[in-house]
Amino acid sequence: MTQREYQVTGMTCGHCELSVREEVEQLAGVTDIAVSAAAGTLTISAPDDLDDAGVIAAVGEAGYSAVRA
Repeated sequence: MTQREYQVTGMTCGHCELSVREEVEQLAGVTDIAVSAAAGTLTISAPDDLDDAGVIAAVGEAGYSAVRA
């Protein structure tokens, strides 16, 4: 099981969290997602290795920017 944390910039509310969650949950293999606008974090779990570029692109699709923490 792989777990990765990302710092997400620009989230301010629950709607922001939902937007990020909806984009990231479309990535293959993702089994768990935790998003916190207050902390500016995104934590993802998957059984296999995660593609950082894919995660960052998905967050970008939601309208935010991310970097691996």
